[in-house]
Amino acid sequence: MSINELRSITTFVRTAELGSLSKASEAQQISPQAASKALSQLEQYLGVRLFHRTTRSMALTEEGRRFLDAVHPALIGFQQALQAARQTKEELAGPLRIVGPRTVVQSVLGPVLVEYCRLYPEVAPDVQLDDRIGNWVEDRIDVGFRLGNSPQEGLVARRLFPMQLIICASPDYLRRYGTPKSLVELSSHRCSAFRRASDGRVVPWRVRVGESNQDQPINPTFCTNDETLELQAVLAGEIIGQLAAPTAAALIRAGRLVPILLDHLSDHYSLFVYYGSRAAQPARVRRFIDLAVERLTDNPDFVLGHDELIGAAAKG
Repeated sequence: MSINELRSITTFVRTAELGSLSKASEAQQISPQAASKALSQLEQYLGVRLFHRTTRSMALTEEGRRFLDAVHPALIGFQQALQAARQTKEELAGPLRIVGPRTVVQSVLGPVLVEYCRLYPEVAPDVQLDDRIGNWVEDRIDVGFRLGNSPQEGLVARRLFPMQLIICASPDYLRRYGTPKSLVELSSHRCSAFRRASDGRVVPWRVRVGESNQDQPINPTFCTNDETLELQAVLAGEIIGQLAAPTAAALIRAGRLVPILLDHLSDHYSLFVYYGSRAAQPARVRRFIDLAVERLTDNPDFVLGHDELIGAAAKG
């Protein structure tokens, strides 16, 4: 016979404690019929009578007394475990495991993490930046940031902003080497490329051509797997680079970088924040997600408007 052991045992214990099946059903917020069925199923399953019943009262049998002594401590422990889990969900103390790609996300996440740590000093963020996509379940990740599609099924996604990929150079480079007017002319210029640490391959630039996006192979003069080094070389006037807007936007606005080949600016990818079931999130995770969404969604610090780009290119 299939029974709901937890409901049946809980009904038995509540009936013994309260001396009434109707009071036990009320305490459990179930119908008297359901309580009676649960108790009867338990007695049939055990093969013993647990209560002496009359029309006015219920009293434990000897078997019922022994069973109560055996299960009562276990039921209390189980209920305490449930209560502790519910309290943990609302606690703000504890670890917060965050992952994201090494490129781009450092400049995006930094201010959010600083603000979050100031607001919730009891939380201990554990931030791992890695372009590799691991197993989020096995790695016990709370929140992740990725460009494009979810790294695995079953995750909730929130889009934050489009990731503009801007071809740009310093004013000094353009004075020395001139400004390329087409993708074809890039072959005669000093360009940088990003080398993936995972497989050592040079990543082609992603450019827009007409209404579509395509890969633009680059024969790099400068190659690295570190975005900071690439940016320094571009700012020094040694190379042309394709930089993400979160890295380049403030420098373009300050006149230190000039956007070029604007017809080929790609914003095909977007930055997303990923996390598990919203209902099951501990408070420390929910608060971080809410803060990240509030601070980053379509943040103008990380996206350049069309008129801004045109104006910056003209000044350059």
